[in-house]
Amino acid sequence: MRFDDSLKTVLAGEVRSASGVRAAFRQLADLIGRRRAPAEPELLARLACLRDRVPETVRAAVARSLALMDPPLPLVAFMIDDVPEVCAATLRAVRLDPVEWETLLPRLGPFGRSILRQRRDLPPSVERALQTFGAADFQLGYAPPVVESVAEETPGAERFEVSELVERIAAHQRARVSLAAEPISPLPAFRFETDAAGVIRWLDAGPRGAVIGLTLDHRDGGWSGAAVDGVAAGAFRKRAAFRGARLMVPGESAIAGEWRIACVPMFDHATGAFTGMRGEARRPRADEQAGRAGDRERAAGAEGLRRLVHELRTPTNAIAGFSELIEQELLGPVASVYRDRAADIRRHVAGLIAAIEDLDLAARIDGHALDRRSGVTQAGPLLMRVADDLSSLAALRGAELVLPGASDAAWSLDPHDAERLVGRLLATALSAAQPGERLATALVAGIGTLALAVVPPAAFAHRDEAALLALDDEEASADDGAPLLGVGFALRLVRNLAAELGGRFVIAPELFTLLLPAAEGDDTGQATSNGA
Repeated sequence: MRFDDSLKTVLAGEVRSASGVRAAFRQLADLIGRRRAPAEPELLARLACLRDRVPETVRAAVARSLALMDPPLPLVAFMIDDVPEVCAATLRAVRLDPVEWETLLPRLGPFGRSILRQRRDLPPSVERALQTFGAADFQLGYAPPVVESVAEETPGAERFEVSELVERIAAHQRARVSLAAEPISPLPAFRFETDAAGVIRWLDAGPRGAVIGLTLDHRDGGWSGAAVDGVAAGAFRKRAAFRGARLMVPGESAIAGEWRIACVPMFDHATGAFTGMRGEARRPRADEQAGRAGDRERAAGAEGLRRLVHELRTPTNAIAGFSELIEQELLGPVASVYRDRAADIRRHVAGLIAAIEDLDLAARIDGHALDRRSGVTQAGPLLMRVADDLSSLAALRGAELVLPGASDAAWSLDPHDAERLVGRLLATALSAAQPGERLATALVAGIGTLALAVVPPAAFAHRDEAALLALDDEEASADDGAPLLGVGFALRLVRNLAAELGGRFVIAPELFTLLLPAAEGDDTGQATSNGA
């Protein structure tokens, strides 16, 4: 018996969120490209409905993935009917037979056919067909001015000269080469000041236009292309000093790149009114930033990992669904021994699905493709939901997760992101707890941050950070309920996800601390705990 509901699963998927739309577009294009779903008008219309909500970079990645498939012609025609970048990526990657190429050529236009002329793997018949379009594709498209009569035409009349155009192009290229040859020395530091709204109005270095207008307050949306992290935004709203916050300035100028900033508030001496922030920026030290060498290779590796995750997710979900059908006898009576085996399969597959989701999340973080959304999450209700989800794991380990008392504290995070981060941390801690052990938690408010402190299980108490983060640590990952990919992988995932969300994860011998941006209006200096 073969059980394959891949297409139904994709069509029934959630497409309200940005991440859901991206996943649905990728998965549906993949199914059609691998001919596991028909390239019928209804499915192509579904892709067309999703396309406008999918970023261009994602569509280009889907186009490049066609190189690994044998896509049908209707899907290829759909992909080339897009912006030039996606069209070019499709034509560089796709493989068709000669008849299909000759059917497609008239639809491409001069731009598409110019991309194909750069390929060296086309059949001879297709290359000959491309040559027949040369007369139309290589025309300059210049129309001479209309002359009323031959008598009115004068020898000195202004006319378009191809040689003049060629000279202008050559001069432009020479200018670009000379500019590229001039090295740009990165600026090591600068000082700046903001107004009362947090907008930078002055700095002592140039080019000033790259930074003037940037705001420290996320509520105003910021300046397009530049960003500060939640530490700077939270401290500004509380009119508090801060150090070590991150600033990213785009472009290729001397001031572009990553910075670490520190600021102090300024107040009017006469009235005491807040007037702005005064700060300084420096380049991050080597231990404060990840190495940039091999960024493209890492991005390519992350994309490959995400493809593998997609390939694993569909059959794994099918196995889980089929085992549940057997366990609940929805397909007819089943002997108890087979029901028990189906239940075991479902439990094991649940762990595998969680590991696949962790791999997908890690690949998105490594490939800078994490879908970030803004929002506010109440910490107390979130912890209660996570504890309820982990109740079966706590029962399996014979341990107890002790939550803080009632609190109105909140994180400046999307609820989905916050639940994913906190749930992974608490699940990893519970997976190593011993029978009778109580893992206490506490919420501690700071300047612009709200920290979740967790007392780690005794199995972690005498292990340093390097040992806990070791990817090959089998000793701490061998117990029932432990993360399938290991404790080290899970804690690294928590650390990297926290950094992506504008926070930090700190491992100390007796305490795990998750520092995240606090929602505006939280009181500082308060803490709630229970069972510590």
